[in-house]
Amino acid sequence: MDGDLVDADLRAGVRDVSPLLLGIAPFGLVAGIAAVNAGLGLAEAVGMSVIVFAGASQLAAIELIGENAPLAVVIGTAVVINLRVVMYSASIAPHFADYGRKLRAGLAYLLTDQAYAISVAEFEENPGRSRWRYYLGAGGALWVVWQIGTVAGVVVGAGVPDAWGLTFAVPLVFLALLVPAMKDRPTTAAAVAAGAVTVVAGGLPLNLGLLTGAVSGIAVGLLTEVVGA
Repeated sequence: MDGDLVDADLRAGVRDVSPLLLGIAPFGLVAGIAAVNAGLGLAEAVGMSVIVFAGASQLAAIELIGENAPLAVVIGTAVVINLRVVMYSASIAPHFADYGRKLRAGLAYLLTDQAYAISVAEFEENPGRSRWRYYLGAGGALWVVWQIGTVAGVVVGAGVPDAWGLTFAVPLVFLALLVPAMKDRPTTAAAVAAGAVTVVAGGLPLNLGLLTGAVSGIAVGLLTEVVGA
């Protein structure tokens, strides 16, 4: 009976995240194609996907690598874009407080926007869930699909002629992520400011335009939220 309950919690996580996998698969495909266009091989692209496992920052890092940006700029940009995960971790941490440090560290690796949102909503609605198993089902499914998408993108991208212009899919993916995130005044202000500063700062040395835009967007968003509070 207990085993059935455990399986049920794991399956529930996979089931609830399944509709979102339809969007994750092409996103991973684009990441793989972008990696090929940036000059990365299969092992490098997949290795990066496994270690980083962060869609938006991974794509940004790949773009900067393709432009021969300094390593410090690549890492700094990825860190700034992923700062939101700090807030996610602080929010979801109380739900995992009773688990050991090693288990919590493993769960942290799977933390994404989708896994966080689905898990927190489920924990509030159904306190009886095995939280780490449900979260593992959701986050693990996302991880598997992302890796498969990346590998497929590398394989497909290596055989696609440049004339097809598949690199244009990268900015389209970023737009698809951006628009739904502009839910209120602070997020909209942050997006507009980040975009404007990035364009203006596009000529900065060391490819610092993207990093400058990201930091500016965060600052404007926080300021707008404080002023409007």
